[in-house]
Formats: sequence, structure tokens, C-alpha cells
Amino acid sequence: MNILYIHFHDLSDEQLYSRLLALLAEYTPLVQALPPDAALADVSGSLRYFGTDATALAERIRARTGGLYGLRSTVGVAANPLLARMVAAGGPPSAVRTLPDDIGAVAAFLAEKPSAALQGVGPATARTLSSYGLDSVGRIAAAPLGTLQRILGTTAGRRLHDAARGLDPTPVVPSAPPRSMSVEHRFAQDELDRDRQRAALLALTDRLGLRLRGESQVACALTLTVRYVDRSTTTRTRTLHEPTAHTRALTALAYDLHDRLALQRARVRTVSLRAENLIAAERASRQLLFEPADEKARRVEAAADRARERFGAQAVRPAGAVTFHVA
Repeated sequence: MNILYIHFHDLSDEQLYSRLLALLAEYTPLVQALPPDAALADVSGSLRYFGTDATALAERIRARTGGLYGLRSTVGVAANPLLARMVAAGGPPSAVRTLPDDIGAVAAFLAEKPSAALQGVGPATARTLSSYGLDSVGRIAAAPLGTLQRILGTTAGRRLHDAARGLDPTPVVPSAPPRSMSVEHRFAQDELDRDRQRAALLALTDRLGLRLRGESQVACALTLTVRYVDRSTTTRTRTLHEPTAHTRALTALAYDLHDRLALQRARVRTVSLRAENLIAAERASRQLLFEPADEKARRVEAAADRARERFGAQAVRPAGAVTFHVA
């Protein structure tokens, strides 16, 4: 049980995130960034050097992040990344939680978890599994591999079969966070209405596009993260057809990612968007479409940017998003 999953709470500063990753690197070179506010660390080779076990090392890391930066963090300690994530999410924030590397302990921990607690099981997949009576990790673990593969397909069925038994061969791969830019909207109350969720996405893409253009950056990919009332999350990433900072293109992709989640009656607490793999605008090529509507939209966008630069960011906003305040 030498894998740590560290979640930093209320973190929105990319520079601070980089400093936190550097702090983790003081304990092990095997640190994998999980933007915007988490990381994995494999401390297997560090325990003898520090003369302690993984749980004590996790406590030391949590104390240092709190003491140096006044930041709360939750650390899950387990045998692999899947279990470490789940242990970290299994209670109130700001704690170190350890799952012993024991078959019985792992089985007992997983048995009563809802299927959506497994990484990669979103609302749509959870509903499909539930329709077959597989509404808990324990029931999924008891199901034959062939049954899961008939329901979800060969690869997804195999992955779920292993995950329900607490198996995850994924290594911790050292990586620095790619240059990215994030925006987030927290609803005042749990939001069930699809149109209001889309209106929030419109406000987010408008804000994101403005920031990208202001810094002469374009995004190569877009990530949507939806956080639910039970604090579970679903994350989806899609590569853009071409690098862009054009709000219209960002909005279309954000809507598509949202539609594919098929949330229906899911109670949404937060939606966030992250522009990934940013590059300088002058390095990006753009395919000329010769479409009057697209060219007109870009001219309107440029005019709106000039108005905002002169009169403030709230001077011009999409009509469908005017009631939303974006964090």
C-alpha cells in the first residue's frame, strides 16, 4: 500500500499547484500530476530512506502543505491508484485514509460502494448496470466476466471486472502538468435542469475564450468535469479539430461533452471546463472555412473583446448566460 492519491482542496492557482508538485517530488520522483487539484505519488522506494511507512509519510505531506500554504488536503493510501482514489473520497475532507493491502479488507471496502464509485463509471453506465441489478461494486464483482462483457463490450467489461475486485495495474507515471486554463461554476443549489447546466457551460466557454484570447493562447483539447451532490465526479476530455480560442467552437464542444454524459436527473453541484495543452496563438494553424456565419461570429467576438477591454468583462455577455456568475 505505497500509492498516495493527494487531493488539494480549494485549489485554483496553477502556480501554487506547481509548487505543491515540487513539494511531493521531495519525497519521491514518481509524482504524476492530475490537474487541476490532485496528484498520484508512488513512495515505494522512499520508505526506507525516510524510515517510516506510507501512512506516516502521507501525514507528513499533509502537515507540510497545510503549514506552508494553509491548504487542506486529503490523502488516500492504498496498493494501487484506483483504490487510493476511492479511499481518499470515502469520507469527510482533510484526512489521511489508509486501506490495508489485504484481500479481505479490499473486498469489504468495495462491497457496498455504488457502481458509480468506480473510476470510469459515469451516470449512463451506472444506469445500464443498475438495469441488470448490478448497482453495487460487490454485485459487479460477483458477476461473471462474460456477463459484464456482453453488457459493456469486451474491453470495458474486462476493465470493470478487474476494478470491482480492486485490481489496477496502472503505474504512477512521472509527469508535470501541461499548460492549461480552468473556469468553474458552482450552482447555488443542486441543479437538475439541463438547460440551466448548459447556460452555465455557455458562461464558462465565454469566460474561457476571453481569457485565452487575452493571453494570445489557443487550446488543443477541452475537459469537462461535473461534480455531483455526493461529491463524485465525471470527467470527459476531447481533442479539438484544430487549436482554437474561438468561443463558438469551445461552446459547441462543451455542449457535446455534456450531452454525451446523459445526465438526465443527476443532481449537479459544480461544472468546470479546462482548456488543455495550450500553445501560443501564432504557432497554431487555422483552416479557412469560407463560411460567412463563422467569419461574422469571429468579427463580433473581436468587437466584444474590444468593448470588454475598455468597459470591463461584464460589458458584453452571452444572452443565455447573463444570470450566471463564473468563479
